[in-house]
Amino acid sequence: MIDQLIERIKKLKAPIVVGLDPNLAFVPDQIKEAAFKECGQTLEGAAEAIWQFNKGIVDAVGDLVPAVKPQIAMYEKFGIPGLEAFGKTVDYCRQKGLVVIGDIKRGDIGSTSEAYACGHIGPVCVGDQEFYGFREDAVTLNPYMGSDSVMPFIKKAKESGKGVFILVKTSNPSSGEFQDQELADGRRLFELVAGKVDEWGADSVGRYGYSEVGAVVGATYPEQAAIVRKLMPKAYILVPGYGAQGATAQDILPNFDENGLGAIVNSSRGIIAAYTKEKYKEDYGPEGFADAARAAVLDMREDIGSALERRQAAGK
Repeated sequence: MIDQLIERIKKLKAPIVVGLDPNLAFVPDQIKEAAFKECGQTLEGAAEAIWQFNKGIVDAVGDLVPAVKPQIAMYEKFGIPGLEAFGKTVDYCRQKGLVVIGDIKRGDIGSTSEAYACGHIGPVCVGDQEFYGFREDAVTLNPYMGSDSVMPFIKKAKESGKGVFILVKTSNPSSGEFQDQELADGRRLFELVAGKVDEWGADSVGRYGYSEVGAVVGATYPEQAAIVRKLMPKAYILVPGYGAQGATAQDILPNFDENGLGAIVNSSRGIIAAYTKEKYKEDYGPEGFADAARAAVLDMREDIGSALERRQAAGK
């Protein structure tokens, strides 16, 4: 997975992952009306609306970005129909050649984690047959129940050529309540987790020098990002927090290596809801939601690319 992701990043010159987090409030009225006409104002209608919305976004940006990241909570809230929309979204994105990172943030006792791993990065055995459930290329994990909650995923990932991104320092404001706490040896908790990520990924390094075991490090904490980048030099970093959460292109730079690799930056609302933003809504509006998303990706690519070029020119 990681080599495929890096190759797409290099080809497209876009270290960008689009977060497919389709809150119904982001879905234009014309899509909801069509879905409700077909399925009613039901869970099925909501699921159909977000599926059609996702399809429009992916069709518009799929040639510009290497990866997408559907957040499963935005689908689970619509029950079984929502999960069906999640599955269709994953399959459609893979058909488009996109790397799909399932943002599931799982992490439980060993047997439960093994079941989650079978369902999301598979396979699961049924009799003498093997099947893949949701078929993501990688998933996000919460490591705070310890290694036995993580290892079933890593084992499955290595067997199936998939990947994981483990929460190390998250972008949300209260992350420091636990992650910044100092341990007896003077390290903070996020530093301990970063060291474990480096350890867990040591034997799964691809041809570009990066492991199938990656990390999640929020763009809203650039000082901490600089620390963990050194602690886990072989971990590819998934970077949330750019744009809507307030982080800038300058803030994300500590996550990248000297060659401009090592990180992929997520934007969700800033892309999929771009048509509602002041910058885009006059030119595009609800009817042009997909074109607005494409324009937002192009602007994000330019913003990040310029920041990386300035850093390189400065010799940092």
